[in-house]
Amino acid sequence: MNFLKKKPKWIKVKLPMGKNYNELQKLVSIHKLNTICQSASCPNIGECWGKGVATFMILGNICTRSCKFCGVKTGHPEKVDWNEPEKVAKSIKILKIKHAVLTSVNRDDLKDMGSSLWVKTIQKIRFLNPKITIEALIPDFKGEKKIIDKIIEIKPEVISHNVETISRLTKKIRIQAKYDRSLKVLQYIKEENKNIRTKTGIMLGLGEKKEEILKTMEDIKKSKVDILTIGQYLQPSLKHYPVSFFVVPEQFKKLKEIGLKMGFKYVESGPFVRSSYHAEKHVK
Repeated sequence: MNFLKKKPKWIKVKLPMGKNYNELQKLVSIHKLNTICQSASCPNIGECWGKGVATFMILGNICTRSCKFCGVKTGHPEKVDWNEPEKVAKSIKILKIKHAVLTSVNRDDLKDMGSSLWVKTIQKIRFLNPKITIEALIPDFKGEKKIIDKIIEIKPEVISHNVETISRLTKKIRIQAKYDRSLKVLQYIKEENKNIRTKTGIMLGLGEKKEEILKTMEDIKKSKVDILTIGQYLQPSLKHYPVSFFVVPEQFKKLKEIGLKMGFKYVESGPFVRSSYHAEKHVK
């Protein structure tokens, strides 16, 4: 693997602009919606919002967990907004979105970890947008099958949950999460409904070795995952875990080739790739 210590020239984000971007920005502001695009400082916000595509984040914008890589705020969340499903569904209809991506903060403070609002949101989106397809990017729900079953039963076309990093770094980077638990969640979803596409993503540049990356890809494939995304970790702030190195674009291309040979149906691999990048392609 070719690694660079200094920030390379290709890590440059285009300024967000355009009619679709401005319209989406207004809707998010008017309805007080949360998007992972903003909360996680996604480098693709300009490209995606310019196409009228956004990943809506439900259950507030404060997470009960404190992952060292994530730009989302952590602390004590506010009360659940039960009007949020309708706000999100109406915004999707106004934007004429054909494929919607939903995610959420972790709500370990709630008895059902927010799964009821997940179900209500998906139901409302489909009611107002009958022809839409949906990806649900879910937390691990602590591996509780009864809660995961609620998401499976509502049948989003894609259910994703990010492994994020290699086994060795999971406890240091994700803290409250567990590597094996994330893999079991993904495998359980596929075993319960083989028609739902499963998806996960990993970040590079946290200090992993080549053999650890390949082992993680193999573990993910053994968990019956269909779609894999691989991207470069970018430090959200000085308080977050530092970038160990930058992976050159050619290496991302090689990892994509390796992933496809392993049997993944789709592999998205590149410096700016995030789990929801080109999500509309993953449902086909």
